[in-house]
Amino acid sequence: MDTKKQPLIVEGTDFTQIFIAIFVIVITLVILWVYKRQKSIRKSIIFTGLCDSGKTLTFSQLVHNKYVQTHTSIKENVGAYVVNNETLKIIDIPGHERLRDKFFDQYKDTVKGIVYIVDSNTIQQDIRDAAEYLYNILIDPVIQRNQPSLLILCNKQDQTFAKGGSAVKSMFEKELNTLRTTKSSQLESVDPKAKKAATLGDINEYFDFAAIGLKVDIAESYAYHKNGSVDIEGLKTWFLRQA
Repeated sequence: MDTKKQPLIVEGTDFTQIFIAIFVIVITLVILWVYKRQKSIRKSIIFTGLCDSGKTLTFSQLVHNKYVQTHTSIKENVGAYVVNNETLKIIDIPGHERLRDKFFDQYKDTVKGIVYIVDSNTIQQDIRDAAEYLYNILIDPVIQRNQPSLLILCNKQDQTFAKGGSAVKSMFEKELNTLRTTKSSQLESVDPKAKKAATLGDINEYFDFAAIGLKVDIAESYAYHKNGSVDIEGLKTWFLRQA
C-alpha cells in the first residue's frame, strides 16, 4: 500500500510546482506589461515655474528654434521635441498662481520629467515663492509615486546679477528645509497622519535634494541675449538623458 501511494504524492507535488511556476510567469508578464504601458504613457515634459521666469521663450527656442515676443500666459503651449529618435511632448504651463495648479493637475499623470525654470536675476527676492511652488510639486502624490526627473533650470544667466546654478541650488535647499519644517508642523496640528507626506526626507536632517528620491539636476541657460545669442545647451543635454 505504501509503495502505491508514494508516486501520487510526487505527482501532486510536481503539479503544484508547475502551477506556481506558471502563476509567477503570468504575474511577471502582467507587471512588465503594466510597467511598459505606464512608461509609454509618460512621455511629457512640463515646463513650469513662476511668472516671468522665461518659460515660454525657452519653450519656443527649444521646440521652434526661434525668438518670440512673450507675455504672461493664460493657457498652455504644447509642442514636440525629438531626441534619440524619441518624440517627447513638451508642455509649457502658465506660471500665474491662479492657473498653474489647474494645468499641472491636468498633465501630471503623463509627466516623464519636469523643467522648473527660475529667473536667476531675481531669485534672491523670489526664493520663498519659488520654493513654495516647487515644494507643492514635490509633495504631490502622483509625482511622489511616478518620480519623474527634475531639472531646475537657472535661466537669464546673461544678466549681470544672475545667480549661478550652485548658488540657486543652495538657496532652494535652505528655503525648502525651512518650509518643510513649517508645513509639517502645521499639518501635524491638524492631522498627524498628513505629516509624513510633507517631510520630503528625514526632517531631522538638513534638506538635500539627493534625499527625496527624485533625480534632480541643475543647469544654467539664457533663452535670449540682446546680441541675439541663446544658450540652452544644458537643457538639451538633460533632454538627452530623458529619451
